Amino acid sequence: MSSVPTRPPIEIETAPNPVATVILMHGLGAGGNDFVSIVNELDLSAVGPVRFVFPNAPIIPVTINGGYAMPAWYDIAVADLGAREDEAGLRRSRVAIEALIANEKSRGIPADHIVIAGFSQGCAMALLTGLRHGERLAGIVGLSGYLPIASTTAAERHPANHDTPVFMGHGTRDGVVPVARAIDSRNALTAMGYEVEWHEYPMEHSVCIEEIVDLNAFLLRVLQARENTGKVA
Repeated sequence: MSSVPTRPPIEIETAPNPVATVILMHGLGAGGNDFVSIVNELDLSAVGPVRFVFPNAPIIPVTINGGYAMPAWYDIAVADLGAREDEAGLRRSRVAIEALIANEKSRGIPADHIVIAGFSQGCAMALLTGLRHGERLAGIVGLSGYLPIASTTAAERHPANHDTPVFMGHGTRDGVVPVARAIDSRNALTAMGYEVEWHEYPMEHSVCIEEIVDLNAFLLRVLQARENTGKVA
């Protein structure tokens, strides 16, 4: 399996010369275009121009779906997401996401002006990558997902992101990633000292307008905080 997404990411800039980047990863069987509409639903004008990057996962066989090849950041073997995790696949995709962060830095966006986010499998990748990244990020966002290979997090997390704010939102009627699994992930993170902003919504495995509103407020807070760092009043 490739360690790099087979299709280039979709990029949208709200205006020229962006000052911040949001990297948002899709879920199993989806694509980068699934979340493009979120650009029009968020208002980050107070931050300045923002670049949104929507990566495309590689197309790989997914065991739980009979080996059918589809866009996936890693394989899923069984419905119990904590069992038989595809650690090798998770780590391969982390390399690809780290490359996206490095690309943003090469274009002039510092790490602490980058938010890494994702839905479902994309949430797992955002948490996996963000907590281990070697420079301080602006924030980490996990939507309708969970913390993968959780037992390795304490040993592998990087101190640079120990105080990075984390947003987690989840539907109470989620039949794909049970809310209990997400709560366990939240509790594991808070036990390690992370600041987790937790939200529950009366929805299934999806995103609702209330979550978009809460996410908008979070992004404004963390990106404006980084924008103001070091400025003299």
